[in-house]
Parts: sequence; structure tokens; C-alpha cells
Amino acid sequence: MSIFHNIYERLEDAAYVWRQEIKQVFRDEGVLIFCIIVPLVYPLLYSWIYNNEVVHEVPVVIVDQSHSQQSRQFIRMIDASPDVRVLSYAEDLDDAQSLVSRQVAKGVYLIPADFGARLNKMQQAVVSVYCDMSLMLTYKAIYQTAVAVTQTMGAEIQTKLSGNYTAREDLITTRPLDFADVPIFNPAGGYGNFIIPAVLMLILQQTLVLGIGLAAGTARERNRYSDLVPIHKCYDGIYRVVCGKALCYLMVYAVMAAYLTLVVPRIFSFLTLIHWQDLLALMVPYLLACVFFGMTVSCLVRYRENVMLLVVFISVPLLFMTGVSWPQSSIPGVWQGVSWLFPSTFGVRAFARMNTMGGTLSDVLPEIRYLWIHAAAYFGTACLVYGHQLRVSRRHVQERLDYLRKKREVRQRLKAVQVRH
Repeated sequence: MSIFHNIYERLEDAAYVWRQEIKQVFRDEGVLIFCIIVPLVYPLLYSWIYNNEVVHEVPVVIVDQSHSQQSRQFIRMIDASPDVRVLSYAEDLDDAQSLVSRQVAKGVYLIPADFGARLNKMQQAVVSVYCDMSLMLTYKAIYQTAVAVTQTMGAEIQTKLSGNYTAREDLITTRPLDFADVPIFNPAGGYGNFIIPAVLMLILQQTLVLGIGLAAGTARERNRYSDLVPIHKCYDGIYRVVCGKALCYLMVYAVMAAYLTLVVPRIFSFLTLIHWQDLLALMVPYLLACVFFGMTVSCLVRYRENVMLLVVFISVPLLFMTGVSWPQSSIPGVWQGVSWLFPSTFGVRAFARMNTMGGTLSDVLPEIRYLWIHAAAYFGTACLVYGHQLRVSRRHVQERLDYLRKKREVRQRLKAVQVRH
């Protein structure tokens, strides 16, 4: 009976902590915003912005110093492309750069004065392309349009000089080695299908860290750790505190994870190839790792505002270190080692391979194992962190009680002296 009573007592303590944390989530406006409202609204906003996948009609400025028939043909073909629109003409490069600096245009095409003359002399001509690199989508549209137009004009010149008699001969002359361009995993070549899955997984981790950090900052400011378990259970009860808090956030984010990975991609018609069984096998260790990681990081949060600065600072580097927006092979070894400390690294990689590339659970078993290792390791560190915080809090409470007791004793002595006199 004592064993069952002990188990029941532990479950009761964990349930008490769970109830207190649930109340904290729904009473604290900051925790409520970052744990519920942000995961609900922010993915919709981000997905809606990039729902068009690619950009069209990017405004550019033309600096035509040649004024030849070939330069006019180049400009007409540029303007006829779906991705670029000729906004205006400029006298020189300085005028064109002023338009780009004021964000009126996104790029500049500079056609040199010898452009037509060099082509007529059967010499290679050069067109300079200046792009605004602050947005990679506009850079891609401007640069690839220039490449496509120059290749088309080069093929026309080759055809005229070849002296062929049939269209088949012209095709072989301009393209002797044919190839088939088949984009895999991202047929539309769009930004949404490429980056949104990684962002959705990263949102889960970052909002969890924000919510847990805000709650921890509030508890530290109010010195509420001492109310969680009885004082004689400080060492044994810390596991109940960690499990109770983790259960609260795990329940909330089980719903948020289903919304982010199943509902949002279907609302915006993003590519979704993952099966729900594989998704469940991935999300359980990922959410556990993120929860315990957030509880561990909360030891760094002395004030509520600190966690927001921390999360905003590391969000973009974490996205790059996942290997989705930047090739994993190009990441230095030191930064790859740093990325292994974050659950998002393996969660994003596994989700992208199954959701976008059509992989199965067996294809991402290494990432799943790493996530379980993260969950176990951060559970241990969370217990250590909360145990230390609980001991410090109880020591402060005991010191405060001793101070008040001594103060009361001094007052009683003073009253006794006054009565005696």
C-alpha cells in the first residue's frame, strides 16, 4: 500500500504543478500571446506573404549607352519576360543607382557603348547586371532573366552565321548537347514550398522558449518556486515539478503542432507528402526536446524581457544552421557543432525530408534518435536547473522568515521593556 500511496502522492504533486502552470499560461498575457496567439497567427501571415511562391514584374532601370539595334532588341526581350519590367531609362549608372537606393527599382541593366559594334564584329559583348541583394527573390528574377535573354540572342546569332537549311540543323547548332531540366522536390521553384516547412518547425521551438521563459521570469520575480512542492521534498519533488510543467506545454503544443504542420500547409496549398504516422513519430520527441530545452534556457531569464531579446537574436542563425536555406555542406564544422545543441536543427531536417522530399521514417532515423537524445539530456538539465532555482528560492524564503522572526522578537522585547518601566 505504501508503494501505491507514494505513486499516488507523486502524481498528485505533478497534477498540482500542471494545474498551476495551466492557470499561469491563461492568466499571463505575455505567455498567452507567445504560446497560443503567435503560433496561430504568425504562420498565416508568413505563409500568406510567400503564397505567390515567385515574384513577377520586378522593376529595373536600363542604362543604354549603345543605342544600337542589338541593344534595343535586348531591352525588348527583357521587358517581354514575365519576371522583369523595364521601369525607366537612365542617362548613366549614378542616376540608375539613385533609383535603386530609393527602392523605386530593384536592379540595373548597363549596356555598354560598344555592345552593338562588338556583336557586328563577331566579338563577345558584355551586359552588366546590378541587383539589389537585400531580397534573393528579386535578385533571382533579374539575374536569370538576363541570362535567358543573352542565351537566346546568342543562339539567334549562331543560327544566322551557320548557313543551315533546316530547323533541325539550327537546333543542333544552338544546342548540340540537349538536356532535360527536371526540378525535384520543388517543381514550381517557389519560395513557399522551399522555406515555409522549416519556418513552421522553428516557430514551434521559438514560441515554446518564449512562453516558458516568460513564465519562468514571472515566477522568479514573484518568488513562486517555493509553493510548488513541500519543503521536505525539495530533491525528490523536483522531478514532479519538471514533469508537471512539461505536461502543460506538451498538451498546448500538441494542438499547435497539428495546426502548423497539417492545417496551415493545406490552407495555402503547400506541398505535403508526410503521413500522419510519421508525423506523430517525429513530433513526440521534437516537442519533448523543445519543452525541456525551453525549461533549461529559462535559467538564463532573470527578467521577462530578456527571453524576447534572446529568441529574436538567435532565430535567423538557427534557420541558416538547419541546412535548409543554406547548404549544410557549406556550414563550417564549428557552427555545425553549435547547431547540434538545438532541437530545431534535427526537427527541421527530418520534417523537410519527409514533408517535401517524400521520405519515410526510416530515412530520418538518425534525426529521430538525436531528438530523443536531446529530450533525455535536456530533461536532466531542466531538473538540475529547477532544483537549483528551488533551493535558492527556499533559502531566500527561509532568510526572510528568519529576519521577520528576529524582528518580531525585538519588538516583543521592546514592549516588555516598556511595560516594565
